[in-house]
Amino acid sequence: MTTAPRAILFDLDGTLADTAPDLAAAVNLLRTVRGLEPTAYDILRPTASAGARGMIGASFGLRPEDEGYNELRDGFFTNYAAAMAVHSGLFDGIRELLAGIEAAGLQWGIVTNKPKRFTDPLLPQIGLAHAACAISGDTTAHAKPHPAPLLEAARRLQLTPEQCWYVGDDLRDIQAGKAAGMLTIACGWGYCGPSEPQHWQADYVLQQPSELLALLHRVNTMDFVV
Repeated sequence: MTTAPRAILFDLDGTLADTAPDLAAAVNLLRTVRGLEPTAYDILRPTASAGARGMIGASFGLRPEDEGYNELRDGFFTNYAAAMAVHSGLFDGIRELLAGIEAAGLQWGIVTNKPKRFTDPLLPQIGLAHAACAISGDTTAHAKPHPAPLLEAARRLQLTPEQCWYVGDDLRDIQAGKAAGMLTIACGWGYCGPSEPQHWQADYVLQQPSELLALLHRVNTMDFVV
């Protein structure tokens, strides 16, 4: 039985906001200042949910444990901080989704692995400053897929984890939500592509933000069996 939530929590990059253009620009600036050709956007976009790790991995073929990675990461962060909301914005249907959640008397919040130094200035620039809570990747001692950030969000909202749903576009989101004891929703409108979430064992896989409003309507008006 799916029970109605009192709050819906969202991942940020690839779930609420399309931030890939500015993330890609930040890593490609690292390449151009080194005399290298930019990495194609189609290669970078699918890795955007993984932040610096994903961008540097796709553009330079380096992992966090590799020599030279930390220097590139620091440069990437500097570039991104200087231009994080040039081309970023909300996905189509997100404004309507958030308005519908609020109209239903529910709270909504953000739980992202993005560092606080980027989350806090970005949210007001893309229209998300009114989130009931915003938990960043360094708010707690652990980032997703650890459940700690989601549990902190529930605590701040004065709710139990079972009263919250979590929506994300990355396997780590679903793992964190399940570990926290929340109902999990994988979104196919983000960077993962529409078919990949089918393998994550989320409670629901949705392809459009409007489908989340429809699901809320169903569980608020009748017993809905999963």
